[in-house]
Amino acid sequence: MPTTQTANIAAASGDDVLQQAITWMDEGHGVALAVVVSTWGSSPCPAGSQLAVNDKGVFVGSVSGGCIEPFVISEAIDVIAAGEPQSLEYGVSDEQAREVRLTCGGSLRVFVMCAPPRAELKKMMGDSPVTRVIDLANGATLMVDDTSVTGALRLSEDSLNQVHCLHKQGGGGSVIREAESELFVMTHSRPRKLIIIGAVHIAQILAPMATAIGFEVTVVDSRPAFARSERLPGVNVIHQRTEQAMQGLTIDSRTALAILAHDPILDDPALHTALESPAYYIGCLGSRRTHAGRLDRLREAGFDEETLEHLHAPVGLDIGGRSAGEIAVSILAEIVAVGNGKRLESQDG
Repeated sequence: MPTTQTANIAAASGDDVLQQAITWMDEGHGVALAVVVSTWGSSPCPAGSQLAVNDKGVFVGSVSGGCIEPFVISEAIDVIAAGEPQSLEYGVSDEQAREVRLTCGGSLRVFVMCAPPRAELKKMMGDSPVTRVIDLANGATLMVDDTSVTGALRLSEDSLNQVHCLHKQGGGGSVIREAESELFVMTHSRPRKLIIIGAVHIAQILAPMATAIGFEVTVVDSRPAFARSERLPGVNVIHQRTEQAMQGLTIDSRTALAILAHDPILDDPALHTALESPAYYIGCLGSRRTHAGRLDRLREAGFDEETLEHLHAPVGLDIGGRSAGEIAVSILAEIVAVGNGKRLESQDG
């Protein structure tokens, strides 16, 4: 086994790993990527964890927290030399158990292949989510984003629908099956975003809760008395007219919007932008009567019924909540549920 060097941080983020791969490629090195495809038992790194290795054995990232990295790096150097991908299994069920057994008693499967072209790596690091599909038999790949599907790998309609669903949900990697093939699907994306229109009392509770579970939260309100940073500490607060604020925000399929100002002057411009975007969730505060008036205004603005069906109103799951805190909980629960592909009843307002 060749002597390996460390670039390197076991806890490197996904973008750190991909950026280092790009740097090595720019320096003229051959580069391989290893990714955890599946785990069993108490494996320390979840599916989707990545390791980049160059042709000198220098590496960054981790697939096991250090247990099997030397063996994966050795295989990766061979993959760079031969150009052929490898599927590796380590752990209690592997023939090499005595030599490479995971200290935590679990096992994992790692797929190693030459790094994709620089342009693909940059796309995987971009602001918009992109999902990469790998055929674990031959390394053929497919790239899916919000508007396109590219690559040599050909999928059935059912498999492509599964990929689109996983793309919308985001998160780590997973394996799906097509006929006798295994496909590894992994979405590369920034954290989910939540845009809240109206720095109202509900927003004061909703924003920190959403931040705590990993959302990037932005609150928009043009009213000086509401849009004060001390009311929403640690949250990005935009003190601009809604139309102006929405022009400066990126809304993609990882974005949820909670329209809470309860004032058409503030809410409607945000709804116009949101309904023309790929946002996965648009929720509106107000009673059914309020929402009926909102729908009439949107129809007059030219939105059809199919588009208006994307609205969740009255906002939030029906948990019987009445206080601002309980409504905030119901809104966040619905945002998470819809993001995970669940369709649940909204509350009556």
